[in-house]
Amino acid sequence: MEYILIIISAIFVNNILLAQFLGICPFLGVSNKLSTATGMSGAVCFVITLATVVTYLLNNYLLVPFGLEFLQTISFILVIAALVQMVEIVLKKISPSLYQALGIFLPLITTNCAVLGVALTVVTKEMAFGGPAHMMNLGEATVYAFATSLGYGLAMCLFAGLREHLAMNDVPKAFKGLPIALITVSIMAMAFLGFSGIV
Repeated sequence: MEYILIIISAIFVNNILLAQFLGICPFLGVSNKLSTATGMSGAVCFVITLATVVTYLLNNYLLVPFGLEFLQTISFILVIAALVQMVEIVLKKISPSLYQALGIFLPLITTNCAVLGVALTVVTKEMAFGGPAHMMNLGEATVYAFATSLGYGLAMCLFAGLREHLAMNDVPKAFKGLPIALITVSIMAMAFLGFSGIV
């Protein structure tokens, strides 16, 4: 039951884009087409989940035992950068068209605050679902990271679909482009607030 609560909370209630406002740069930059948004969501999903597992293990088995917690941020950034390079190499080989479509936004995953935010949240946040507050174990951390990245992908794909429809509609000149996109995101964020009573 605890894992289900973590999943619902991470995807809907505390959506990393719409409630925590992390990872906005690629969210606004890659969401013009649904196909590009889906590819970016998959890459971010892979990087967030894998980076969280690796940084969790690094923190609990190297940094904390040796009293090196002050190196969390820099070591997490290095892990994320290495994983993004790996994703970039794999995408270049497997799907060159997606690699070209993502362009500059693929290296931006390295500096995507959503990836670092999830990794830091996992090692610092206490969970209190159905019992006393406790630090996340590896299973909870992995589920939380994967669910958070699914929430990221859900928000990005919904937004990309809305932007494709907006591009075909007659929007007033003053609102064309980014202004109508930001208004749409704000309405999406308010819609996701409706889930706050679930957990």
